[in-house]
Amino acid sequence: MKSAVVVFPGINRDRDIIHALTTVTGVEPVSVWHGEHSLPDVDLVVIPGGFSYGDYLRCGAIAAHSPIMTDMRAKAARGVRILGICNGFQILTEAGLLPGALMRNSELKFVCRQVKLKVENSRTFFTSRLSPGAILRCPVAHGEGNYVAAPDTLKRLEGEGRIVFRYAENSNPNGAANDIAGIMNEAGNIIGMMPHPENMIEPLHGAADCRPLFESLKEAA
Repeated sequence: MKSAVVVFPGINRDRDIIHALTTVTGVEPVSVWHGEHSLPDVDLVVIPGGFSYGDYLRCGAIAAHSPIMTDMRAKAARGVRILGICNGFQILTEAGLLPGALMRNSELKFVCRQVKLKVENSRTFFTSRLSPGAILRCPVAHGEGNYVAAPDTLKRLEGEGRIVFRYAENSNPNGAANDIAGIMNEAGNIIGMMPHPENMIEPLHGAADCRPLFESLKEAA
């Protein structure tokens, strides 16, 4: 599986996702600086977590206008798979590649802890190795993860099976609407999520609950 990890100023989870992809798929991703104008020919593009541009204006708002995003939109339209994690999810919504927005956490505090994730859709390129309803432990670390969307948008996401992950067992850390932790686009080739599955793939992390997600990527490729 060929993959690329896009790095913006302030991103700090790029090495984590590179390690996860290399460990599970056996192929090291290409690191691409945001100032480039084109992405390599890959099966998957990942936008990792962190604080692009120091979260000025709004999380992901400046990064959404970086030069690399023009080619990312073009490749997304051609069906290339894109995964945005935490700040990556924020960037994808700001770029209009996913609906809704990520707002300040409901208690206006940064949260860094483990949550429970429920797999709502197991027919995606990131969840195919898991069963519907599977519960995963997964870390979160964000100050603006409160997913919001217009009522009709939420209705469409729910009705079309585009909720990929939901916070389970009362572990919602940010007040996200309908306990939404991750969604996908209408075509099914773009997924955004707030939790950090790359930080729970091996025993050194304390658990390997999220390893099947990366095994799903390898299988999809």
